Amino acid sequence: MEFFGIEFSLAGMLEIVAPAILKIGLLILAFIILVPIGKKVIEKAINKAGSNQKISQSRVKTLEKLLLNLFSYSMFFVFVLMMFGILGIPLGPLLAGAGIIGLAIGFGAQGLVSDIVTGFFILLERQLEIDDYVTTAGYDGIVEEIGLRTTKIRSFDGTLNYVPNRYIEGVANHTRGNMRALVDISIRYDDNIDEAITVLEQVCTGFKEDERFKEGPDAIGVQNFGSSDIVLRVVGQTENGLQWECERAMRKQIKEAFVKVGIESPVPQQIAIQNN
Repeated sequence: MEFFGIEFSLAGMLEIVAPAILKIGLLILAFIILVPIGKKVIEKAINKAGSNQKISQSRVKTLEKLLLNLFSYSMFFVFVLMMFGILGIPLGPLLAGAGIIGLAIGFGAQGLVSDIVTGFFILLERQLEIDDYVTTAGYDGIVEEIGLRTTKIRSFDGTLNYVPNRYIEGVANHTRGNMRALVDISIRYDDNIDEAITVLEQVCTGFKEDERFKEGPDAIGVQNFGSSDIVLRVVGQTENGLQWECERAMRKQIKEAFVKVGIESPVPQQIAIQNN
């Protein structure tokens, strides 16, 4: 076989290419087998360490996601290096060239470096953990993953937000410690305030046996005077994430208790003045 005056031997080409193709195939097969095994080992090790050290489940999930992320990046880097070795590409000149190129684009990679550094301190200081309800970087939702570069926050409407770590500032973590369940109930000015508070106290007594409440709830009395109503407040401490559920349950019970004693919800009143 001859091209442009140069003779090529098909058998010779196969002798050169076939071993490389075989090595590449074996390398790919090895990584297909080893990567899932490595991930399983990491998951089991983290879960076992979490059980022995009595680490919270959210912390275990956070560390597991991070280590899996690091493992994936490391395996990809090793795969590329081994691929270069099989193809006979010298790494020295490539690494030297990469150093020069890296120096040239270093100023443009400041955002990436900032993401990684910020992500490191987020994990070190435990500002965020998986399953935490947080408000940060203009987003409000549940943390699903914390990576070296980005953090995933799931909004309550189902939207998954990918937030670069450098934008995470002033974190408001709503899942550290007990949460407050607060219910404001309006009554009419014609209603008996003491009777209404007594009804609220009776409802609160029933909820004190509810395991979702860690403290209270208690009727603290008159909160505000509106234009056509008097606002009474009930406050209690609940487990993380259960405050809204408890508030809905209390509103239902309070409304039913008020109906039984004849206390109705106030209706805005308007007075019309007609000039003759």
